[in-house]
Amino acid sequence: MKRSKITLIGGGQIGGNLALLAAQKELGDIVIYDIPNAEGMIKGKALDISQLCPLDGFDSSITGSSDPEDIKNSDVVIITAGVPRKPGMNREDLLDINIKIITDVANNVKKFAPNAFVIVLSNPIDAIVYSFFKVSGFKKNKVVGMAGVLDSTRFKTFLAMETGYSVQDVNCMVLGGHGDTMVPITRLATIGGIPAEELISKKKLDAIVDRTRFGGGELVKLFGNGSAYYAPAASAIEMAESFIKDKKRVLPCAALCEGEFNIKGFFIGVPAVIGCNGVEKILDFKLLDNEQKQLNLTLDAVKETVRETKL
Repeated sequence: MKRSKITLIGGGQIGGNLALLAAQKELGDIVIYDIPNAEGMIKGKALDISQLCPLDGFDSSITGSSDPEDIKNSDVVIITAGVPRKPGMNREDLLDINIKIITDVANNVKKFAPNAFVIVLSNPIDAIVYSFFKVSGFKKNKVVGMAGVLDSTRFKTFLAMETGYSVQDVNCMVLGGHGDTMVPITRLATIGGIPAEELISKKKLDAIVDRTRFGGGELVKLFGNGSAYYAPAASAIEMAESFIKDKKRVLPCAALCEGEFNIKGFFIGVPAVIGCNGVEKILDFKLLDNEQKQLNLTLDAVKETVRETKL
């Protein structure tokens, strides 16, 4: 059976963790791609992870490259390239810089890996994934942004912390833009199948919702320089694995809506089925009036950022 080829565009903290997780899960052979100035660093990371393989007993070819031709025939492309957030900087502040980077990346992926399933992590995700889609001309099912998976796992973490119960028994969903206006759907959050609203007071649940919304900023402040990388990498790998193994996972992702949730023409966090054909379906469902109102607010924020791309 032919191994999948996974290209990671951007070899920083997230890129390195993506490579490690993809290798450990034996999802395929891995190329870490970055600019020529970073070639030594990414080749070093690839070699370091390769030398870990015999210890853990997994087989995967891991290489580093600054030659765009090495992207050729990738099955999955995960994009982390861009400037990370710094204290006092929101995701939209990154747009001008990262839009130039994603345009170059999109042209290379279009040229060398036109059939790839593309997962975008670069911030601001909702606008950057839209930009990749416009520049590359890829079909909508082959382009997705990693947003709700990370936001939902943060929500799960905080719910488990509050109750002391296992994270394995927590289920929840975060919709909307990957920013401070995201919409954690509290009525759908369950712990062992029991509604979280029955186990946690409204005051504490509201505080958890706020912490989820500003979860990225909390980490930026703690790090002092840079942003999250372990959980974002694991979130993207969950999406890639569902595609490679045709698992049909239902994951909240920044997918292109064409009428779902009354949204048309924008990438925004919605429950999406990811299988071997990429984003195979968006699971639309009726929101309560207050939930729809919150989603409309986050859509307004996404629209504003997308307008600034001028694409």
